[in-house]
Amino acid sequence: MLGVSAVALILAFGFGQLKAAQIVITVMGSGLALMMLWDMIQTLRSGKFGIDLLAITAVVATLAVGEYWAAMIVLLMLTGGDALEDFAAHKAKRELKSLLDQAPTKAHRQETSGLNDVQVDDVAVGDILVVKPGEQVPVDGVVIEGESMVNEASLTGESKPIEKGVSAELMSGTINGDVALTMKVTKTAADSQYQGIVRLVKESEAKPARFVRMADRYAVPFTLVAYLIAGVAWWLSGDPVRFAQVLVVASPCPLILAAPIALVSGMSRTSRHGIIVKSGTTLEKLASAKTFAFDKTGTITSGVLHVTQVKPVSPWREDQLLQLAASAEQQSTHILARSLVTALPKTDLLAASDVSEVTGMGVSAKVAQHTVKVGKAKFAGAADPVTGTAVYVNVDGQYAGVIILADHIRPEANATMRQLHTLGAHQLMMISGDQQAIADQIAEEAGIDQVYAEQLPAQKIAVLAAVPAKERPVVMVGDGVNDAPSLATADVGIAMGAHGATAASESADAVILPDDLSKVAEVTIIARDTMVIAREAVLIGIAICTILMLIASFGVIPAIIGAMFQEVVDTVTILYALRARTGRTHIATAMQQQAEN
Repeated sequence: MLGVSAVALILAFGFGQLKAAQIVITVMGSGLALMMLWDMIQTLRSGKFGIDLLAITAVVATLAVGEYWAAMIVLLMLTGGDALEDFAAHKAKRELKSLLDQAPTKAHRQETSGLNDVQVDDVAVGDILVVKPGEQVPVDGVVIEGESMVNEASLTGESKPIEKGVSAELMSGTINGDVALTMKVTKTAADSQYQGIVRLVKESEAKPARFVRMADRYAVPFTLVAYLIAGVAWWLSGDPVRFAQVLVVASPCPLILAAPIALVSGMSRTSRHGIIVKSGTTLEKLASAKTFAFDKTGTITSGVLHVTQVKPVSPWREDQLLQLAASAEQQSTHILARSLVTALPKTDLLAASDVSEVTGMGVSAKVAQHTVKVGKAKFAGAADPVTGTAVYVNVDGQYAGVIILADHIRPEANATMRQLHTLGAHQLMMISGDQQAIADQIAEEAGIDQVYAEQLPAQKIAVLAAVPAKERPVVMVGDGVNDAPSLATADVGIAMGAHGATAASESADAVILPDDLSKVAEVTIIARDTMVIAREAVLIGIAICTILMLIASFGVIPAIIGAMFQEVVDTVTILYALRARTGRTHIATAMQQQAEN
């Protein structure tokens, strides 16, 4: 249409051929109007309302009364609207796409001939890689040599570098510090943390937002009002030009552009807070969520076992038993071993030699001239196993005691529940497979309203399905593979994905990358903020158009000026919708105010 307009302008003002310019605009404008009419019919067949009806009528009306320059401007606005939307959407998605641009591509594989650079897709599980200072970790793995500070900000949002030594897990996409690390590959590139997040980002870009259909519902009364004002103006004035003058200012662009741009901007904002939201529909549902359900382990609790009690057998003391056990286990990658090692300051660990691990039983090692066995009760020679999670210790062939471990509630859990209540959540539930007594204790500490314990995955789905309509939408928050069905069943599924893109992350509607439960409240605040801005953008556009239509009905706005006003309305609406990238509510301030309440 830009080329047609240029030709018409040259004919009119370059050669003085006004009639020829009118013919060019009329013929091309009629053709475009017919194409738009066909597209609108296809839209109606798909069950949506065609907002382009107003624009088509405006083009036909202006051409019919000889206002061909106004028709040209309307057509330019419509054809240029797509380019404007693409620009705004690209600006809003900038942060969301940044993950894609940082994906690791190369790896240094240790082979018999030395280090060889290979494509990250050629790396296999079990390969030995070297991550040089300042480089990205190419795939997921475990450190087998070296000690360095690793920056995990791109994945978890944690700005402070994390110390990584032998047996520590490395996530692909993180940045190594000043010392080279040798690692053993535990996952291929396709299965690694970073590639899982890349898949989630691509999925988030591909899913359309349902709020666009809500904008179409605004279009029905808006279109009727526009036709009513235009028809009355024509009837009272007896001048068909008045009909065209009203319709050219009835811009449909606030409805076409504002809502999707606001939603994409809101998704961009969530990504900056370490949350991947897969669709605008998720933001819409979150904004009105009334029930939040949580898994226990790894969600309400940290999912990491901590030493809660040390029970030595004479002559050993508590500190001695823990030191011997942790020192023997310091080279193991078992989850209980890591919990023992982190229970002591690193400087308190003793050197261990002759370390051997018996699969499924435990570890034995020489520590401070003692032979230490750490593991199951049978392996350590314990006669009376305790209830709960525990490791048993044997020193020099004699049973020496037991160390009891338990999961702890997240420090931010209680504050998060209070914040969700402040945001209007009617019901907070915990659905867990754990025993009733343990679940009740954790729920009381966290501030959960209702507890469902000893629930299998199928039973969790039944609990969610039983939530009454008046308490929906319902949000489910979980982290494990067993939570995947529940996350898919809930109106909104949120996965705690800090430790990998698991089945939970794949089936969820949103993924929280940092290991921080308070992000559930943050994403709810962002969703509400985004929906308010989206609706305001639509209503502001409609209000401006309605005022302009009323003014135009008195004949004081020529058709060509009215067509130009459309661009002003479009610009105002789009700029307002882009506010969702930063939002009206500052998250930190909102969270602090809720905490004080």
